[in-house]
Amino acid sequence: MRMKWLDVTALLISVIGCVNWGLIGLFGFDLVAFIFGDMSLLARIVYVVVGLCGLYLLTFLGRICRDTED
Repeated sequence: MRMKWLDVTALLISVIGCVNWGLIGLFGFDLVAFIFGDMSLLARIVYVVVGLCGLYLLTFLGRICRDTED
């Protein structure tokens, strides 16, 4: 529970990234590029943060497996 705020933040940011990818796949509309500019510095930062959050969420797999063994 000590990292709960980080878990929730990473999950929310990843969900936002998933919504963006869904919009790209369904409609060809990149919400991040629309808001921050096409590959602007800020848009690239958003993409990197979403990617890092996704990688962080991989730790959920280890925690879930560990919790089910108890």
